[in-house]
Amino acid sequence: MKGISNRVKRYVSVVARMDEDGRVRPLSVQWYNGETYAIDEVRSVRRSAARRVGGDGICYTVRIGRTITSLYYENPRWFVEEIANEGRAI
Repeated sequence: MKGISNRVKRYVSVVARMDEDGRVRPLSVQWYNGETYAIDEVRSVRRSAARRVGGDGICYTVRIGRTITSLYYENPRWFVEEIANEGRAI
């Protein structure tokens, strides 16, 4: 299946808020090229493995604009499963 094996683990910078009860809510993601994307909605939070790229942690299913994606917190870093194109990440 196209897209499943063409993923790489991409560590990203994340701005997040921690509430007084300890819940963490990511607010924005900064891509490696410096572009920042606001997270419009956190749809779910669960512990999960990132089977496509390896690793595990807290998986935040988020909406950025019209795109739904998974953002992982693998203490102490955040990562996404980036789509790779012809052997290199895009």
